[in-house]
Amino acid sequence: MKIGLISQWYPPEGVFIPGNLARELAARGHEVRVLTTFPSYPYGRIFPGWRQRWRHREDDGSVAVRRVPAYPSHDTSAARRALSHLSFGATSAAAGVGWLAGVDVTYVYHPPPTSVAAAALLRALRRTPVVLHVQDLWPESVVQSGMAPTGRGGRALERALGGLMRRTYRLAHTVVAISPTMAERVVARGADPARVRVVWNWTDDALFRPVPATDDARAVLGHRGRCTVMFAGNLGLMQGLDTAIRAAAAVRDRVDLVLVGSGADEDAARRLAAHLGADNVRFVGRRPAEQMAELYAAADWQLVCLRDVPALRAAVPSKLQAALACGAPVIAALAGDGTELVRSTGVGLVCPPEDWQALAARFAQAADLPAASWRDMAHRARRVYRERMSLRVGVDQFEDILTKAAGQGGRT
Repeated sequence: MKIGLISQWYPPEGVFIPGNLARELAARGHEVRVLTTFPSYPYGRIFPGWRQRWRHREDDGSVAVRRVPAYPSHDTSAARRALSHLSFGATSAAAGVGWLAGVDVTYVYHPPPTSVAAAALLRALRRTPVVLHVQDLWPESVVQSGMAPTGRGGRALERALGGLMRRTYRLAHTVVAISPTMAERVVARGADPARVRVVWNWTDDALFRPVPATDDARAVLGHRGRCTVMFAGNLGLMQGLDTAIRAAAAVRDRVDLVLVGSGADEDAARRLAAHLGADNVRFVGRRPAEQMAELYAAADWQLVCLRDVPALRAAVPSKLQAALACGAPVIAALAGDGTELVRSTGVGLVCPPEDWQALAARFAQAADLPAASWRDMAHRARRVYRERMSLRVGVDQFEDILTKAAGQGGRT
């Protein structure tokens, strides 16, 4: 096939799903053309060594990549975030008609919904079928993020985004959701249930895998001989880090909580830890992706937590797949499909979201768990990832979805 892949986020940014998919499809003999912007996530500024310009083309192995300018932003300003998304929608649509001419099918990574603009234009002009990969539910995630306006303005925004998503779901030949609950939600939002598929996200299999713990990794985490729980990834507004910090403070004599990463909520999290006197909570900042597997191995448990908002009950945070791929047991403080996956497969401990006392109890339970039980969880974690969520499994499913969409072409 000739496949057009559209995503506002693409390597070298840490959003690896589009890059993995593009390279793996190309390795299977398909011609893949990517339409994206210049790397800025998660810092909200263009990466060093890059300069935005209109006629930029590069090769990512055998994948052809076209980058278009967009306003970079990933801070707490709703206006700047909106400008970033809208600018990419405009520039990608302008470039997409030429760059993606002749493709058999377009794959769109969502969010943001403006990423579908170029695919929608190709659909209107050439009947090119669209496969929409939904990672996040809009408008719910926007309205409940704390950045959206309240009152009449918030309701108007919700109606506008809701209408946009209904049209987007109906436009797509296939809507791919990352969890069963998300599939139900997109159907409720107007998607044809016969055109909705569930494909669990994978992680970067080359980076996240079982490896031995190293002394350097233990030094980064600051091992002090106690149970070490690691939170890795975006320290964002939706993660509920205050719950984790309060829980860790309550069991400070038994558990160390190490936060690896950065994000919009980091300053507030640091202030809370200092206020509580939680000297067992440590922030080690962002680390190169190549070091992460060793850090996972050096920790005893991986923490996966989210705020308790309805939109997130359909979310499965990418850090869960990364932990399972590394064979790391997890403590899951979230609701919905992520918790159900952990509970049903026996790969960790679960508790409700935003309940610091319940999470503190799970921290204490983790510290007391016999070594044999921990090893059983670790083995199950790796097996569950390999059989249900690996890159090979996911690309197999997407190749089938894209082939069927391309085969129908103008009949969609």
